[in-house]
Amino acid sequence: MEITIYHNPNCGTSRNALFAIRAAGYEPRIFEYLQTPLSRGAIASLANHMNVSVRSIVRRKEPLFAELGLDERDVTEDELLEALAEHPILLNRPIVVVQNGGTITVRLCRPSETVKALLAAESARA
Repeated sequence: MEITIYHNPNCGTSRNALFAIRAAGYEPRIFEYLQTPLSRGAIASLANHMNVSVRSIVRRKEPLFAELGLDERDVTEDELLEALAEHPILLNRPIVVVQNGGTITVRLCRPSETVKALLAAESARA
């Protein structure tokens, strides 16, 4: 299995998920998305692989979310993608990608214990 974590080292949940991945015996590729922001296409791809709307991976509690007016009902997915690409702090984390053979599974691992279930399910598939 190849594992990538979209990680914010200042976030306790993200640090806990990274610890759980390592405790399970894996060394993931760590992508610090605040230092290297994701493109609109990459964010859309992650949401698509999770089979969720872009809105569901936005940090609504981040003050910038309301400051930018993203809490309005008429904000489109395209506008949210633009905001996430321009302001990576708005991306909820950690997002973990597991490539297991030809299968790619992507999950928002909040709470961090979610990563344990993800790894167990992927290990059973191998």
